[in-house]
Amino acid sequence: MRILRFTAIALLLGAASFSAKAQMTYSDPMSQALAKAYEELLEEDPRDPETLVRRADLYYAHHDYVKALDDVNTAFKYFDPNDAEALYPAYQVRARIYQRQKKYAEALADLNKILEMAPQEYGTIFQRANVLYEMGRYNEAKADYNLMLRLNPASQDALLGLARVDVKQNNLGTANELADRAVALTPNRSEIYLGRASVRRLMGNDPGAVEDYITAISVDDQSTGNALAYLVETSRHNYPVVMAGLSNAISKAPRNGMFYFIRAMIAQGHCHYLAAIADYDKIINENLDSYPGLNGALAECFYYLGKYDRALLNADFAISATEYNGPYYVTKSLILTAKGEAADAVAAAEKALEKDPELIDALRAKALAMVANGQSAEASVALSEAAMVNPENPELQILRGWVLTDYRHQERNGKRAYEMVLDMEYDDYDVKSLRGFALLALDRKEEADKWMANVLKSADDYDGEVNYLAACYYSQAGLTERALRCMETSLEKGYANYHNWTKASAANLNCAPLRSNPEFDTLLKKYSHLFNN
Repeated sequence: MRILRFTAIALLLGAASFSAKAQMTYSDPMSQALAKAYEELLEEDPRDPETLVRRADLYYAHHDYVKALDDVNTAFKYFDPNDAEALYPAYQVRARIYQRQKKYAEALADLNKILEMAPQEYGTIFQRANVLYEMGRYNEAKADYNLMLRLNPASQDALLGLARVDVKQNNLGTANELADRAVALTPNRSEIYLGRASVRRLMGNDPGAVEDYITAISVDDQSTGNALAYLVETSRHNYPVVMAGLSNAISKAPRNGMFYFIRAMIAQGHCHYLAAIADYDKIINENLDSYPGLNGALAECFYYLGKYDRALLNADFAISATEYNGPYYVTKSLILTAKGEAADAVAAAEKALEKDPELIDALRAKALAMVANGQSAEASVALSEAAMVNPENPELQILRGWVLTDYRHQERNGKRAYEMVLDMEYDDYDVKSLRGFALLALDRKEEADKWMANVLKSADDYDGEVNYLAACYYSQAGLTERALRCMETSLEKGYANYHNWTKASAANLNCAPLRSNPEFDTLLKKYSHLFNN
């Protein structure tokens, strides 16, 4: 396997493993040019319906459905109601928007209008079938899927659509047969395996779906990103099945480094660092492939396990192996801070920033190293820069509030940083919002306690991280017994981040107050198998 493929898989898995809120921007030149052209045309004639529809389509492509719908609805005001040719694309765009917004009745109405104009329009029949399926009108959806088959007897979309309907109607045997027929038509195309996987998931057949995702990755590169995303998603509710599927693939192709790499990265994403290390080492020691990111990942794993010397060796190796080493310098900075070598940690973070001045992880690492090195003013600047790059990152604002309040003695500015966390657009009880920690820092403990209790009720804590954060929160709130209960739950679920348990100390995002309790050491010893080879 080429290094490029390893790099791509690492990036795809990283993107699939973490979610973030971001504004859609027109970063590609073509979209920028189109947006500018449409703006200029509409300045000349704001009532030009065709331009409004085209701009709506651009908004739709960039997932800005509110603006897209506004444009296309405005366009309908200016169309000649008898001009079917002009109305046709407008109905198409609006139907797609409604479907994305899950306004299925409205989408169906527009699709019916399109089919009145073009009864045999295959794509619209498919779209209507999917809308009817989402509305639970399965017999009507089946009729449309069958119409697609009459128009194209080799339609895989129709076969998979009929399979999904049969699952809903509890005809599981027929559903399997239809999905298998679809795959048999083009067994060398990865996309069809994702289609069958969707049917298998609907049936509750996670092992079969995982098998299809892995096959999709093996067949070609076209569906690798989606297949990896689905593997990560499945691992969040059925980690053993994903690991078993990858292990089965490895048993059939024991020299395929890609499967070890994917298994290792998913294990690492679930804080199962010993398992990840075993696979990374396998790739390196048996020369299954060569890629600096392997040592970079090992450095991270050893860092999280609190094995800082081994982590540093791997970070240095990764740095020396490539000029694209900014992230590895970040890891090195964190390691050096943990080892108490703050000045060197600052230097490592600055090396990372030479590679990418807006690398948020580097700015964060630099700030933590500077706090440890007695440079609180500079740490505040680094965190402000990071927050400007990613204003919707709650951790950065909590760190800012901590530095401003505890080190800079700027209580008003520190309070504002915590309040900015509360203004961020997260779901009320999303643990990643860190809302309770900000409330606690603002002395709004009753609200903070309610937030944490609701997080624990609603969150799917698939790897123990939620209960780790709850242990941190309750230890900071002085609720020691609750903190210890959450700590044990987290460890039971396999949360093996020994560094976080024993060393992390920034702001109130840690369990430092718990470490003096004898039960803390007892629990770490009880679950020592998570941290030690």
